[in-house]
Amino acid sequence: MDLTNYKGLTENEVLEILKLEGYNELPSQKKKNFFVLFFKIIKEPMFLLLISAGLIYLFLGDINDSLMLLFAIFIVIGITFYQERKTEKTLEALKDLSSPKALVIRDGDEKKINGREIVPNDIVIIHEGDRIPADGIVLYEESLTVDESLLTGESVPVTKTDEKKENDNILVGDDNNSFVYSGTLVTSGRAIIQVKMTGIKTEIGKIGKSLETIKEEDTLLNKETSKIVRYAASIALSLCFFVLLFYLFFKNDLINGLLSGLTLGMAIIPEEFPVVLIIFLTLGAWRISKKNVLTRKKAVIETLGAATVLCVDKTGTITLNKMQLSVLYTHNNFYEIDPNLEKHISVEFKELLEFGMLANKKNPFDPMEKELNRVGEFYIKGPKHLDIDWEILKEFPLSKDLLAFSHIWKNKKNNEKILASKGAPEAILHLCHIDGNEKDKILNKVHEMSSRGLRVLGVARGKYNDDVIPSNQHDFNFEFVGLLGFIDPERKNVNESIKETYEAGMRVIMITGDYPGTAKYIAKKVGIKNYDQVITGDELYHMSDLELAEKIKVINIFARIIPEQKLKIINALKSNGEIVAMTGDGVNDAPALKSAHIGISMGERGTDVAREASDIILLNDDFSSIVSAVSLGRRIYDNIKRAMGYLLAVHIPIAGISVLPLLFNYPSVLLPAHVAFLELIIDPACSTVFEGEKGSRFIMKRPPRNLKETIFNRKNIFILFLQGFVSLIICFLLFYFAIKNGMSENESRTFAFASLVLSNIFLITINLSWDKGILKIFKEANKVFYCVFFGAIVSLLVVIYVEPVASLFHLSRIDVKYFLIIFIISFVGVSWFEILKLFKKQLQIN
Repeated sequence: MDLTNYKGLTENEVLEILKLEGYNELPSQKKKNFFVLFFKIIKEPMFLLLISAGLIYLFLGDINDSLMLLFAIFIVIGITFYQERKTEKTLEALKDLSSPKALVIRDGDEKKINGREIVPNDIVIIHEGDRIPADGIVLYEESLTVDESLLTGESVPVTKTDEKKENDNILVGDDNNSFVYSGTLVTSGRAIIQVKMTGIKTEIGKIGKSLETIKEEDTLLNKETSKIVRYAASIALSLCFFVLLFYLFFKNDLINGLLSGLTLGMAIIPEEFPVVLIIFLTLGAWRISKKNVLTRKKAVIETLGAATVLCVDKTGTITLNKMQLSVLYTHNNFYEIDPNLEKHISVEFKELLEFGMLANKKNPFDPMEKELNRVGEFYIKGPKHLDIDWEILKEFPLSKDLLAFSHIWKNKKNNEKILASKGAPEAILHLCHIDGNEKDKILNKVHEMSSRGLRVLGVARGKYNDDVIPSNQHDFNFEFVGLLGFIDPERKNVNESIKETYEAGMRVIMITGDYPGTAKYIAKKVGIKNYDQVITGDELYHMSDLELAEKIKVINIFARIIPEQKLKIINALKSNGEIVAMTGDGVNDAPALKSAHIGISMGERGTDVAREASDIILLNDDFSSIVSAVSLGRRIYDNIKRAMGYLLAVHIPIAGISVLPLLFNYPSVLLPAHVAFLELIIDPACSTVFEGEKGSRFIMKRPPRNLKETIFNRKNIFILFLQGFVSLIICFLLFYFAIKNGMSENESRTFAFASLVLSNIFLITINLSWDKGILKIFKEANKVFYCVFFGAIVSLLVVIYVEPVASLFHLSRIDVKYFLIIFIISFVGVSWFEILKLFKKQLQIN
């Protein structure tokens, strides 16, 4: 390859172009600094309320209570900040791994640079195995083929030419053009290209830019919890105002009126809901990451369990995106190659393998040539024509007129010459001058192999004795040897994963750029239903949206699809009310990934654009990880509902005990410090108990939940209200008992506070399961439950019986016998629900 005619750009020219065009990279999400994360968290109603309480205490001079509230807030902020930064660092690492290098000519010298430093008009040299760094036109090439599956979904390499075209507006995947595209892979040959487009102006960049027009919707769980909090906040505000007026007009005490009103507001508003979501989704993302799945947007976890359709790309998702030699055909016979390679093969099939290898390059990069060498070397232990006495005399590369690659081999000892050629079956038949019935017979075999999902190549051989070598392959006498059938094998365990997906009530839809016959074969092999019904890209182009929405109710296979059509398919499914999860790794998948309810991209071979558009990244590209993520998503959502049900129940005694003493003109039971203790220590800790609960054995045997269903129905709300109301009555009666027996204000408050904490613990226990008895719950609970259960009791004893701590919480030491009585009565307060479980085995909050 003569480089003397290419001087390239000068460094000064590069700097000027960089100022105008920018770096050769795609825009990505901006990094979230500490202050952005901080303000994102504290704008939640819970944090605003607690910060207000802390500031009021500070203003009133109560430093201890103020610092307690503010310290609890920063603990939660720290946890959230850590998780966000951990996720961003993982994404940055993936992006760095995928960034290609480039060999350019600048100032007449070859230079290796980072791909992001490429500019328009740069002269770039590309070889086998290189990732093309930018869109460009081919100035010179030698047997150049490029894998454009990241753009087109088609795994077969595309032949490129240095023939210039008048019209530069050429479709991606046109194998007769002289354009190469950023992110695609050189599978054979080498070339010199001139860069035309970089960054956002490349084909990859155009698709990435289209993602900006797709809006993301807030999740149902966020909407519903926000609605509950707003509704409770409006009630709390009204009651706070009522309490303030009561203290002002009847007790002439503005300060205590402000504190009592603030305490009541904190008690009524279920401000832990945002905390529960943060904790569950953060820990959920961590749990899912242990299955090699990175969650970019934690809110999507709640949607996983509701997915009804999983749209997958065949190449690289269901299959491995690599070619495996599977079938040989010669002398009217087929031979199926065992993936583990058997040791015996007949002579005629060895001959087919040998001449196929002779038509390979010596050190091939093309995956089919490498596979052919692997199988051939095993069976024939080195072709006899590839020893040291033989050399390649001439090579005939692929051309747009003849899709065949040929070698002339010469024996250095006796000047014997042999020919070996392989390529498209039609081209090989043309070289062998086969016509009529014989041609039809072979083409029927080609069709038979193609219908099994095989990529078919023909092989020919010949002899040549003249000294003058013709310039055209057609001038040789070739003899047809046979056919090689390669297949892109399915991923390990994909059949079991698809079966489990169907058992979970989800549909599987294959969307591919491959041919219908290949798509049908693979779909049948991996167990996709209705595999014999296919819609092609051409048929889809002429369909209206309404027609597609109707047909897509039964069609599961889409073949020869272009990127824009993938988005159309996703939107058709969404119009039918489906909750769509979409897997993909290429740039062509990005718009559909962004539009889908759940976008799942590949971490190992996926593009930056696909990752930026997705909600979830499969770090190991394993299809089975998707099923694991769905199962965990269902479990996490179930546990969120249990935790929020418990929080709803526990708020009733907390809020009630703040109001009842006021109505009876008794001293206040709870102060903001007590509410902060209950809500920011016990409640989040208890939520981790629910978060750690294992999912049901049958969690993937039930259909997806309906996203339109609310977290709670009337029956559940009534039961949860009853749980909280009984706990409230017990708490108030214990407080009333202490008051009537002449105990001090702090002692009476201790009775009520101890009852609240113990009721809290027992409400956690009974709500871990609405069908298991409390003894079975204790036996099967997770380790965190025991830590929280006994840890909370120990902490309560410390708060009551360690004088400095008791003083901080405005409590007093009580007789141990009273503590035991409070414990027993609090437990009895939840026993009615255990009796209810015996009569209602199917009480389910799920």
